[in-house]
Amino acid sequence: MSAAATFDFAGQQFQMLAGRALYWPRHRALIVADLHLEKASWYAAHGQPLPPYDSHDTLDRLARLVAETGAAAIWCLGDSFHDRDAASRVAPEVAERLRAQATTAKLVWIAGNHDGLTGGAWGGEIADEMVVDDIVFRHQSLRHEGRAEVSGHFHPKLRLSLRGRHVSRPCFAGDQSRLILPAFGSLTGGLAAEDPVIARNFAGPYHAMLVARGRLLSVPCGNDATASRIPAAG
Repeated sequence: MSAAATFDFAGQQFQMLAGRALYWPRHRALIVADLHLEKASWYAAHGQPLPPYDSHDTLDRLARLVAETGAAAIWCLGDSFHDRDAASRVAPEVAERLRAQATTAKLVWIAGNHDGLTGGAWGGEIADEMVVDDIVFRHQSLRHEGRAEVSGHFHPKLRLSLRGRHVSRPCFAGDQSRLILPAFGSLTGGLAAEDPVIARNFAGPYHAMLVARGRLLSVPCGNDATASRIPAAG
């Protein structure tokens, strides 16, 4: 089972999953961002053949988390498909998996800047954004948003040097009112959590966070970047 750590955000209790996802027990919602389905087929179409298994691997991991959490809903926060033509390249077996998943959990697609959702919702619903319990769920953060916000888009990664080895892992980036999810897709890169492109989405200090051995590891970024690294109890 994917390790998880419970934490408070915007007055609500969430579970941060080691599997690059967020779970909201109050609504039995599994929240993911940036699946980038059909990325390998995009590369193949542009002369760089890759094994066409990324969509299946991503959906395998998604299905496992749904089963482990008992989620009744899946909220995908944008860039669920790699490009605007991806829907036309979806293999029949991948399309069938999406439709089958939508029968076990309510599937909501939040539109992103890459998405090709015009081909259909595969049994789910499409929205530009959604608001639940005064928390906004969208693809890309709006820096001047006054409400609490959960988003994706930036693919944050935590990069550490441990015993002379450089380690890079997908992570969450957030403060008390804004949370950026890691990319969930199997074939996705990432941006260092402390990069200015991510930092400018926060009004002040924030943290790069991930679950390690069942505990929430929180590393200060922004104005606190020189502070000690704080492993928080999970």
